Amino acid sequence: MIDDLDRRLLALLQQDATLTVAQLSERVGLSTTPCWKRVKRLEDEGYIERKVAILNRAKVGLPVTVFVSIRTSQHDEKWLNEFAAAVSRMPEVIELYRMSGEVDYLMKVVTSDIGGYDRFYKRLIKSVKLNDVSSTFAMEQIKYSTEVPLDAVQAMGGLRRGAGEERPDSAR
Repeated sequence: MIDDLDRRLLALLQQDATLTVAQLSERVGLSTTPCWKRVKRLEDEGYIERKVAILNRAKVGLPVTVFVSIRTSQHDEKWLNEFAAAVSRMPEVIELYRMSGEVDYLMKVVTSDIGGYDRFYKRLIKSVKLNDVSSTFAMEQIKYSTEVPLDAVQAMGGLRRGAGEERPDSAR
């Protein structure tokens, strides 16, 4: 089980992954070696998947966000593998989810403009058979965060070690 120190380290790293071990240890009140060991364990156990730089999409020429809803009549593994492979080759797709409900898949696409999205759309519909593709353009980004709300998880019973091992506290 991770403890409060681990949660504090994770919170700090979510805000700024460039913090050195010395800076982290100072902020959480540990010496550097135990702090480094904790961060290393959190990485080894998969709590920290990777460390990245978050770019300003407008400054790099990708200011447009499009949410694309996809419906298909194909629900077999072969089709899904082809679809996943095709989408994986499309760098404009930054998120893709298999959904429940009326929509089968939902993707988040970033592009330069409507023309850029049209070129993406043509590649998408050419790559795999789809029943319906519906696109919604974001007018304004009101909230954006990459931070996992650790306080909310803790309030619901805490974080436990091991993926998929969420159990009520009484089950431990």
